[in-house]
Amino acid sequence: MSEQIILAAAALVAIGIVALAALRGWQGWLTLKERELDRVGARPVREIEGGAQMGGARIEIADLKERIRRLEAIASGVDL
Repeated sequence: MSEQIILAAAALVAIGIVALAALRGWQGWLTLKERELDRVGARPVREIEGGAQMGGARIEIADLKERIRRLEAIASGVDL
């Protein structure tokens, strides 16, 4: 009976150690992600030469594609 108690206590301690290590890793990961977000928020990230912010470059590219489409239509004589 006492061997079972010792074994159960050792298993409980081992589970506690693993849980604490996992918690420490989780907190470290959260800290890393928080620093990444702070770094991105501190200085604007530029996607293209025009200085557009994140996501803004996609809008600028879409605008450029639309302008090209219109110019091609004008060049071919099609009225939009």
